[in-house]
Amino acid sequence: MNNKTSSPAPSEKAVRAPRYIAHWVIKTPRRKKLIEWYKAVFGAEVVHSDKMITFLSWDGESHRLALVNLPAALRFAFPLSRIRRKLFGVDHIAHGFDSLEQLLHGYANIRKQGIKPVWCINHGPTTSIYYEDPDGNRHEFQVENFETPEETRDYFNSPAFAENPIGVNFNPDYLLEQLNQGVPEKELLKQGAGTRPGTKQPKNMKAINWRTL
Repeated sequence: MNNKTSSPAPSEKAVRAPRYIAHWVIKTPRRKKLIEWYKAVFGAEVVHSDKMITFLSWDGESHRLALVNLPAALRFAFPLSRIRRKLFGVDHIAHGFDSLEQLLHGYANIRKQGIKPVWCINHGPTTSIYYEDPDGNRHEFQVENFETPEETRDYFNSPAFAENPIGVNFNPDYLLEQLNQGVPEKELLKQGAGTRPGTKQPKNMKAINWRTL
């Protein structure tokens, strides 16, 4: 008799879906500038570099980002790449933080190096700070506003999200001030908590303009 037990078959979804995003690759004629930017914003380290490609990492992954070197003569075409991102194709990559404290202190450290975000908005499900690298590739640094995925899904089906699916802009310096004064993160993750008193707040589609698009 064969007493060998078989493992349960994986679900169809588990077979199709990859476990995580390992890395992404950017082709650029500004490799040096991008290396310095990713060092400043992500704390990246160069783990390999030659004439063709540079690998960077900032965590346990062997390489999280690869930069493929293009001829410097192609720099003239890269303003068009920024416009392309605003019109079609991949818009941004989102990176999650474990807490609002981590997100805001990261913002403060990046700001000290002269790098400012292009957009700070509480989307409802997330509190998000957007950055663009020198080639216009956009990154969203975010923290979840709700404790569970179920709460987030409930918010997506709420009248509040139907009325404003884009979110409310916030001032990261004011939000950091509130955090340092001891205001609980749970309160600061609510829409409107990062608006300094007396500040006019754009609503809905007005929060999106050519800079934030």
